[in-house]
Amino acid sequence: MGGAVACFLFVNSSGRQGAPSPYEVLAGVLVQERDIWNLSQAIVDAEVRHFGRRLCADWAPPKARALLKPKVFRQASRVPALPHEQRRELSRSCLEAPEKASLTAQAALAQAKLAYVGDVLELAARYRCKYLASIVGKSAPRPLPGQLRKDYAYLFERFFYSLDDSATQPLGLVVDSVRSGALGRQLKLQMERYFRSTLKGRQRASLVLPEPVHVSGDLTSVVSLAGLVAYITSWAFRTKELGEPARFQLSPFKEQVRALRYRAVRDIGDNPNFVIWGFAVIPDVRMREDREAEGQ
Repeated sequence: MGGAVACFLFVNSSGRQGAPSPYEVLAGVLVQERDIWNLSQAIVDAEVRHFGRRLCADWAPPKARALLKPKVFRQASRVPALPHEQRRELSRSCLEAPEKASLTAQAALAQAKLAYVGDVLELAARYRCKYLASIVGKSAPRPLPGQLRKDYAYLFERFFYSLDDSATQPLGLVVDSVRSGALGRQLKLQMERYFRSTLKGRQRASLVLPEPVHVSGDLTSVVSLAGLVAYITSWAFRTKELGEPARFQLSPFKEQVRALRYRAVRDIGDNPNFVIWGFAVIPDVRMREDREAEGQ
């Protein structure tokens, strides 16, 4: 991650709490300290550039599902691709008076949403971001409430690797939004379990602050970027271990996400060049100790 003094992991999720999606995904966006503010401002600027205003009335960043649900693709295809200026003006009129919006204006807004997502993912590449993700099937065994989950442990482990790989070994901070609610509470609990109650966690706390940092305002735009990564990964990213059908409309965005996956090479066992990807498929969310305690 270059010569950063600090590196931030912005965390978000998709498919949790019973949401209708093929996989639960806990995603993180790695951003260097020097890039955080510029990236957040570039994302906000992209929102205004595509919609003529902030998309949400309370200035909160848009949710991934609102941008990429199947209905958006259906609406966007109702008319040929509109020129940027026309699309922006129609999008703004649709947002300001949705009850009066024509079918063309609705299509313009949908097209603007898709263009915005592609733009935001391109900004992430421009600002040297890398992605982490833990991917869990809906039927994967879960630990008892309050116990450490392997999807969080894998995310924290790979965050540590990214810091350890840097020549300067920057301090790592895990970030979510003050609006994150249940995810924020779960994140705090899981960080406490990992960094204070496991040997590896205590060792890795030398580089990772064991408490999450909560942000508001424009910095939440980077948390929303992590939400896009989580949503696209759940619905479109596939390997031989991930057999659920994928949404083909998301393929261009999936390739943008795939290109920024974090990759580490570690000396593990007899293999000095063991490759560890930032995306991990987790068939069982329980830690080994919990499985052994349950006799499995």
